[in-house]
Amino acid sequence: MPYVNIKLTGGKEAPTPQQKAELIRGVTELLQRVLNKNPQTTMVIIDEVDTDNWGIGGESVTERRKQK
Repeated sequence: MPYVNIKLTGGKEAPTPQQKAELIRGVTELLQRVLNKNPQTTMVIIDEVDTDNWGIGGESVTERRKQK
């Protein structure tokens, strides 16, 4: 039973429900095509992480985006 966890930043740049559905469908199809995994037992989880809780290079994504 494949388990795929996709982590994305939330907030203004969060994916729409339609984009999430496309990600879930696409990942499931990819695992079926490449690894011959059963789509009925493939789990895809999308976690939206607040940009204050996601750090890169010692800074939160929130702070990094303010600098742009």
